[in-house]
Amino acid sequence: MHGAGAGVEGDPAAEDVELHGPVDDPSAPAVVLAHGWSCSTAFWAAQIRELAVDHRVVAYDQRGHGRSPASPDCGTEALADDLEAVLGATLAPGEKAVIVGHSMGGMTVMAAATRPGFREHAAAVLLCSTGASRLVAESTVIPIRAGRLRTWLTGRVLGSRAPLGPVTPIARAILKYATMGPGSAPQMVEACARIVHACPRKVRHAWSRVLDLLDLDHGVRELAVPTAVIVGTADRLTPPVHARSLAAALPHCLGVTELPGLGHMTPIEAPELVTAKIRELVPTTPRATTYTQVKEGA
Repeated sequence: MHGAGAGVEGDPAAEDVELHGPVDDPSAPAVVLAHGWSCSTAFWAAQIRELAVDHRVVAYDQRGHGRSPASPDCGTEALADDLEAVLGATLAPGEKAVIVGHSMGGMTVMAAATRPGFREHAAAVLLCSTGASRLVAESTVIPIRAGRLRTWLTGRVLGSRAPLGPVTPIARAILKYATMGPGSAPQMVEACARIVHACPRKVRHAWSRVLDLLDLDHGVRELAVPTAVIVGTADRLTPPVHARSLAAALPHCLGVTELPGLGHMTPIEAPELVTAKIRELVPTTPRATTYTQVKEGA
């Protein structure tokens, strides 16, 4: 089966799940991809294309996103419920997988860290462009000094109920500024804009409230599997301070990779590097925590 979508039976959100690659080959390593706020499985196109050659890839739409139905139940427990349901429905009992979370997908992983279903199936984790708490306070989307005014303004912008409308040149410029590095190629900006603009306005707003109040520091400390972290140095939504905090709190951090000039959309902005990091985690070998500054053009 390749690229098949189906609801997860018994899950309250019945989220849409895609299976890619040699799904009938139990010897092929499994990778599970959890996308971020206002995105969909389309966000992982590059990773799915490359990994499906020799991995069983599971990608799912968070509730209300993509082809998954919306739910009035929005919160970190709901995120954990959905990930646990996906793991149980797509992996054999006791089967291990590398679990990758971008932005809200990374927060999903942290929220699920103590769940039996997560612990049964998680072999290793890759956290891309994410944080555990203080998301609005640490965001640099509003280019003024940190403080109560910036936090209030950021909350108003990220939590806006306004429709995004069509993907226009102005819309692309705004999205690029807020979520991507200054050197992002036009086709990357266009791809991200189309994905984000497809998210229903009510869904975007509902989950923005969850992110505003997020506090998953306890989940980070419970994430005991080997975990690698990636962040762009120009990330305005989850700046590198979050990645460094995660590294300090994770029980088994494999390292932090900081990507110069890249923004929040690292799997699209640096697809080859993110895919390579996923491959490195299959299988995982113990390593000391390291900080890596990737050179320009790498």
